[in-house]
Amino acid sequence: MTTQTIGAHTARLPRDYDALRERFAPLFEEAAEGALRRELERELPHAEIRALDAAGFGALRVPADHGGPEVSIETFARLLIDLAEADSNIAHVYRSHSGFVESLRFQPREVQEEWYPRVLAGETVGNASTERGGNRLGTLNTVLTRGEDGGWRITGEKYYTTGTIFCDHTRVSAALDGQDGRRFAVVAVDAPGVTVADDWDGFGQKLTGTGTTTFEDVAVGPRAVLDRVTGSPEAIHEAAFFQLVLLAVMAGIARAARRDAAATIARRARTFNTGSGLPFREDPLIQEATGRIAAKAFAAEATVLAVARAQDAGLRAAVESGAASWDFLAEPDFAARIPEALHQSEIAVEHAQVTVPDLALDAAQELFLTVGASAVSRGKALDRHWRNAQTVATHNPIAFRARALGDYWINGTLPEGLNAIGDATPSAPSSPRQDA
Repeated sequence: MTTQTIGAHTARLPRDYDALRERFAPLFEEAAEGALRRELERELPHAEIRALDAAGFGALRVPADHGGPEVSIETFARLLIDLAEADSNIAHVYRSHSGFVESLRFQPREVQEEWYPRVLAGETVGNASTERGGNRLGTLNTVLTRGEDGGWRITGEKYYTTGTIFCDHTRVSAALDGQDGRRFAVVAVDAPGVTVADDWDGFGQKLTGTGTTTFEDVAVGPRAVLDRVTGSPEAIHEAAFFQLVLLAVMAGIARAARRDAAATIARRARTFNTGSGLPFREDPLIQEATGRIAAKAFAAEATVLAVARAQDAGLRAAVESGAASWDFLAEPDFAARIPEALHQSEIAVEHAQVTVPDLALDAAQELFLTVGASAVSRGKALDRHWRNAQTVATHNPIAFRARALGDYWINGTLPEGLNAIGDATPSAPSSPRQDA
């Protein structure tokens, strides 16, 4: 399918969940059918992701005034949960691309006119933000510089570059000429000087391409260098949206645990000599265990969709107030004029980050209470649900999120992050205690 065909195809996408679910269901089912094989053989889901891209999955959030379907965040989250139930790796891959598409809403018009048509044509953007070590907290070693021809060049190495290996471009966070702070450079993955390695060695989410990407004096186009203002509406919304995608992935994993528990029990003939003697599907204790898994999957999904609705409301408030405009940042007091609904969308995602991981992990763990020793067969790979949920949960340490919420509810302090993950500055040694 050509990019022109994909673009025309995408423009006709419906906006409501039921119609979109029907459209993507065959692709989700195909992804689910091959998920176990890919897990066991470490086969990256290139074909499945290409099919979703061609069907317009990556363009669902493009605004209507740029020719896109502009589905709601809630609808997109529901589809992500469906996809994550089929294969959590594939849903996770779309985090980087969909976050990039969200950020475009706050960029200048000329940037939008450069990138929205590319997204509608099926092009996708991965992520290259985090450095593995050696950069001080809030700073970056990857650097954007001006070349001799006046154009931009980028040099550096990134790890955790989720999705990049599947994408046409990757968005790289970089310092500008060695200064603190950061810009984003959108770089073609096949550009000279770019190397993408599938060297992610985590025990979960093995097929997300979360490995190393290096950039050696790579040319960057003028419309591909994007500004980012700390504390801006864009920074608040995109950060919350990025976390929403992870939450949706975990909710999908919980649903996969529910699915596999019910399916395994329904067809099981053997039982334990210490049990009731009933078939597993009729045993009250096994039914109770399955019910607990189902309840946790339900609670996780309901929480994620509540967060999605809060983000829809926050973005709507930003647009209606003018806070989504790039010109808004020119006002000296812009931070004080950010709509409260946008801040509340961030608070909502913080709440969910404390609760949804436990729900997903418990659902995946309790799957093993419903079957027995046969559940640990490597060929079934039922452990992948727990491993995947745990891997996603580590993206945001729950203790830090809970502390931020406590500070908010006690002191009214809004969550605040730094420009980049990095090495902490050692604190000054404490003075020796002097007894009175």
